Amino acid sequence: MNITSDISLVSLVLQASILVQIVMGLLLLVSLLSWTYIFTKMLTLGKARRQTAKFEEEFWATSDIGALYQRAAGHNENSGALERIFESGYREFLRHRKSGTLETAAVTSGVQRAMKATFQRETDRLESHLAFLATVGSVSPYVGLFGTVWGIMNAFRGLANVGQATLAHVAPGIAEALVATAMGLFAAIPAVVAYNRYAHDTDRLSSRFESFMEEFSNILQRQFKPAQNGR
Repeated sequence: MNITSDISLVSLVLQASILVQIVMGLLLLVSLLSWTYIFTKMLTLGKARRQTAKFEEEFWATSDIGALYQRAAGHNENSGALERIFESGYREFLRHRKSGTLETAAVTSGVQRAMKATFQRETDRLESHLAFLATVGSVSPYVGLFGTVWGIMNAFRGLANVGQATLAHVAPGIAEALVATAMGLFAAIPAVVAYNRYAHDTDRLSSRFESFMEEFSNILQRQFKPAQNGR
C-alpha cells in the first residue's frame, strides 16, 4: 500500500492490491456486458411490442385468415413472434384438413400444441440474457464487498509497520477498498432495474400471446365444424 496524498479515482485503482484490481476489472467487464444487454433488450422488446400490436390489428381487421397466413408465411425471419405463433397454428390446422381428420378435439389439440411449441421458443428468445442481468444484480454487490474487505485487511496489515497510525495512513487504503464496493453497486443497480422492467414487459407479451392462442383456437374450431359437417 502506497501512502500518497493523491486519492483520485485512477490513482486509487492503480494503487490497490492485485486481487482488488482483479475484482474491479471483473466488475467493470460485467457492467459493460450488462449495459450491452440492457440496450439490446430495450430494442428487442420494443420491436416485439410494435410487431405484436401491428399483427393483432391486421388479424382482427381481416376477414380472410388464409390470405393473412400466406403473407405471414412469406415474411420468414422478418415476422414477429405473434405472427409466427399464428403461422404455426394455422399450418397445423391446414394439415389436419388436408389429411381428412374429422375429430374436432384432435384438430384443436394439434393446433394448440403447435402454437405452444412456437410460443415457448419465442418466449425463450424474449427472455434471453435476463438471467444474466438477474445474476449481476444479485452477485455484484457481494463481489465488490469481497474486494472491499480484502482491501481493508491489507490497509490494516500495512499499519502494523507504522509506529503511529494517522488518518493519512488509513484513508488511502480504505478509499481504495471502497472503490470496489462502489463498482459493485454501479454494476448491480442498473442490472436489477433493467431485469425487473424487462421481466415485466416479457410477462405482458407472453400474456398477450396466450390470449391470442386461446382466441385463435376458438376461431379455428368454429371454422372446422362447417367443413366437418359438409363431409
